[in-house]
Amino acid sequence: MDARTEELRDAHDVLSEWYAKHLVGVLESMPVERAVLDLFAEMTLAVGTEVVDVGCGTGRLLPYLAGRGLSPRGVDLSPGMVEVAQREHPGFTYEVADLHELPFEDASLAGVVCWFSLIFLAPDARVPAFAELARVVKPGGYLVTAFKHGDGTVHRNAPGSRVESLGIDFDRYWLSAREMEDRFAAAGFTLIFQGSTPAEAPEPPYGYLLVRKTGSA
Repeated sequence: MDARTEELRDAHDVLSEWYAKHLVGVLESMPVERAVLDLFAEMTLAVGTEVVDVGCGTGRLLPYLAGRGLSPRGVDLSPGMVEVAQREHPGFTYEVADLHELPFEDASLAGVVCWFSLIFLAPDARVPAFAELARVVKPGGYLVTAFKHGDGTVHRNAPGSRVESLGIDFDRYWLSAREMEDRFAAAGFTLIFQGSTPAEAPEPPYGYLLVRKTGSA
């Protein structure tokens, strides 16, 4: 594991309890996110039920996905996040894993969720990461992602930010919808849906993509 990945893992170990406290009920207050996840679930069910939340954090999406007929499990780089997920949302399978080496067989999943988990990919990590996601999804299967719109510039913490107050920092990259689409296309996915939060939403705006793995299920 390189130093950049270690920094990201260790920072999210610290953030795990903060997320557990402050993200409760957030999905219920975001109709756009629920609608995108509903679309993912409905389309994925035509392929199968086995899905994985890659970068699952506290596991907050798994009960929602299960409520739509899917059989979700979670993986996260951070052992602290996985520990919190097991406590806060028991009854699901969680595993510590790196996005670049997912613990799943080729073409074994009907779908994958990457909810703000691709924003940590440095430029040199993107091609192998998107290829790894494509490896584990069945032909005809789906992937849904939420991300933050931007120009690809690396972001670190501003002075006085919440994360800085916890004594941690890590790289984030906010990519344009065009780059996200191009990355998925190069990895073998076809765009099904692209959307963004309304104008009055947080800054930077959130983007959402639903893509389908090339081929027939």
